Amino acid sequence: MRLALALASLAVVGPLVAQQAAPARPASPPAAHPATSAVARQGSDTTRRRAARPDSASAARARAAEERVLASRDSALDALWPVKGPEPLPGAILPANRIVAYYGNPLSKRMGVLGEYAPEEMLRMLDAEVEAWRAADPATPVQPALHLIAVVAQGAPGRDGKYRLRMPDTLIERVAQWASTRNALVFLDVQVGRSTLQEELPRLAGFLARPNFHLGIDPEFSMKNGGIPGQRIGTYDAADVNYAAEFLQGIVQNHKLPPKVLVVHRFTRRGLTNYRDIRLRPEVQIVMHMDGFGSPTLKRSTFRSFIKAEPVQFVGWKQFYKSRNDSPRTSIAEILRLNPKILYIQYQ
Repeated sequence: MRLALALASLAVVGPLVAQQAAPARPASPPAAHPATSAVARQGSDTTRRRAARPDSASAARARAAEERVLASRDSALDALWPVKGPEPLPGAILPANRIVAYYGNPLSKRMGVLGEYAPEEMLRMLDAEVEAWRAADPATPVQPALHLIAVVAQGAPGRDGKYRLRMPDTLIERVAQWASTRNALVFLDVQVGRSTLQEELPRLAGFLARPNFHLGIDPEFSMKNGGIPGQRIGTYDAADVNYAAEFLQGIVQNHKLPPKVLVVHRFTRRGLTNYRDIRLRPEVQIVMHMDGFGSPTLKRSTFRSFIKAEPVQFVGWKQFYKSRNDSPRTSIAEILRLNPKILYIQYQ
């Protein structure tokens, strides 16, 4: 009951508008989207909507010209890939497999697909997506996953002033049970607000010590420079990624586990600073996840500018089910044509 009261009393952070390839941020960031759930990243009706405009021959020509320019830039970046890193250890998931993950929180129907549907329906939908990827790329085995936001950024400070809410262990166990029915991975996503990874990760160590548990960290909601989550875009530095990777490395070594996957969400340049200083280690496989939304052209531009042009190790791609976020949704065939190869697909 106390958790339910806390959920009802705290303002929810709405996701911010994804950036195009240009480095400039909007002059006036969108305000947080009001809601009744305590779960962030809810696919806001206001901040994620793009006005539909009538098509025309001139607009089609302009898009075709833009595609040619972007394709030329894309080709120039191919030389950066693949990234030279440590050889995969036994039991490593990447790069031999592709992860297809459902994202969200069971306490919110608006935040993502993980909580939008009843568990069995959600799992059947995940089964269908996994099969679609297997059919489209039979050479790459597909590993299903459930990606749970375990620490949720808040629009209100809370008692400790951290602007985040920790989900109870019982909720994590519930998602773990769902995952066990599909031999799926579990990702615990952390939105620190004004807290830090150093404060939040140790609490999750017991779960991360399980072989099928992995980690996601979200710079968008890391307010290390002040501000309220949802009213400005946060940031992580390479030092933050290195801390998370070192934390996971210690768990792998201490428990003699296969390598862990670390997903880092990103859709702006300031979302991750000093990427060249990120240190790769064999016990941790880092995925830079393209977390933007919009038309296929816009998303490819975001992917090219903030993921492909600043190589770390492996790459991911976000897919939205709601048409107001991805309209039209980028097809599996289009994603498979991207270089570097997308090895982590997240559905919201």
